[in-house]
Amino acid sequence: MVEKAPYKVIRKINNIEIREYPKLIYAKVENNDDDNAFGLLFNYISGNNISQKKIPMTAPVITSEKIHMTAPVISNKDYMAFVMPSSYDKSTIPKPRNQKVKIEIQPIKTIAALRFSGYATTKKIDENIKQLKNTIKKHKLKAKGDPFLMRYNSPFAPGFIRKNEIGIELI
Repeated sequence: MVEKAPYKVIRKINNIEIREYPKLIYAKVENNDDDNAFGLLFNYISGNNISQKKIPMTAPVITSEKIHMTAPVISNKDYMAFVMPSSYDKSTIPKPRNQKVKIEIQPIKTIAALRFSGYATTKKIDENIKQLKNTIKKHKLKAKGDPFLMRYNSPFAPGFIRKNEIGIELI
């Protein structure tokens, strides 16, 4: 069983959860396409790190997202991040060999999350971002930053069992 990033649901609005996430450690790659970023991160957890230690896979895999229908969009860098297992802290996490892999600490955050199943196609991502943003606006919540995609399954999992979420940090 893959360890999942813990969170506490503090409020529900229809099918959207407002969650509090604790401090988390990420291994992150910026400004690479998804396949290349995934490969770099997978190599890191497979032992391509200074201590040559294998790190268990966790969920979700997080990627930055943009609403494609409103391009151009000015946003922070594109990224992909793996959440590190809770058994690690800043002092015990293996250091990456590849300089493109960065270790970051995410502080405690409040996130609005909308779950959807199947393949995370551009159309589904855009529809769910729009729905999440509309709900946030309707309920007078304040978003911070850009939406992101959280994928919980292996890239080889069939569509009917895939679980995905769109998240946006709240103030």
